[in-house]
Amino acid sequence: MALSMKHSSIVLFFASTLFLQVALGEITCENLPINICSFSISSSGKRCLLENSANEDGKLEYQCKTSEVIVANIAEYIETDECINSCGVDRNSVGISSDSLLEPQFTAKLCSPSCYRNCPNVVDLYFNLAAGEGVYLPDLCSKQRSSPHRAMIELLSSGAAATDASAPIAFEDIIVDAPDISPASF
Repeated sequence: MALSMKHSSIVLFFASTLFLQVALGEITCENLPINICSFSISSSGKRCLLENSANEDGKLEYQCKTSEVIVANIAEYIETDECINSCGVDRNSVGISSDSLLEPQFTAKLCSPSCYRNCPNVVDLYFNLAAGEGVYLPDLCSKQRSSPHRAMIELLSSGAAATDASAPIAFEDIIVDAPDISPASF
């Protein structure tokens, strides 16, 4: 009977902890389903990222992990499907990378008014990734609207394409306040 009572207490404790976590709206990356992991922000203000690894059978497994990238002024946030579509990002993207900034179609979507004005989470992420490459995103977007080919040439000449793609970048050191994303900034 004492053993049963002890187990009941443990189960009750874990159930109440889970209920409290959900009731308070706390987001922990490791508890998110993989289909909403990318572009989410935990309650602690850190970005969630999708990682993959091979299991014992050699099959890829995906996990949602908490990164060390801190987001200023946004916490407990799961990106909307509207922003995912407007900005041209992919919820199945693994890790965090600036490579997509080199794709003119992606940059056009990121800089479009529907993304740039309405999706501060995505814009903040790519603002910081661009800054890590020595590029100021508002300038890139301005050039993207006026001369898309020139924008890509300038991005490539910034050294973004010259970096070793396999070399790790310390994203925790890249924390820059994103620009004011208001209609007046366009």
